[in-house]
Amino acid sequence: MTDCTTCGACCASFRVDFSRHEVDDAGGQVPQGLTVEVNATTCRMRGTDHQPVRCAALTGQLGHQVACGIYEWRPSPCREFAQGSEACHQARRRRAIA
Repeated sequence: MTDCTTCGACCASFRVDFSRHEVDDAGGQVPQGLTVEVNATTCRMRGTDHQPVRCAALTGQLGHQVACGIYEWRPSPCREFAQGSEACHQARRRRAIA
C-alpha cells in the first residue's frame, strides 16, 4: 500500500467537519483561516466541501508526494483517520491510487 506521504487521497475525498472549539481563535489549534463556519458549533476545513474536494491544508501532488501544511494542528477527524481503514481504501479507489 502507498504511504500516506505519497497518497493524500483522504484529504481529497471527504468533507472534514469538527467542533468550533478546535479552531485557534476559540482556544484550539486549527488555523481559523483554513476553516469555514458551518454553524455556531461546527467548522469545516476549507476546500473539503468543494468539487473536486481538496483540503486547503494539503500540499503537493496526489499519489506522488503530499503533506499536511498543518499536521501538528490538524482537526480531530484527521487525527482519527486510520491508514489502511475501509475509509482509506474508499478514498484511494476514488482517486485511483493503489
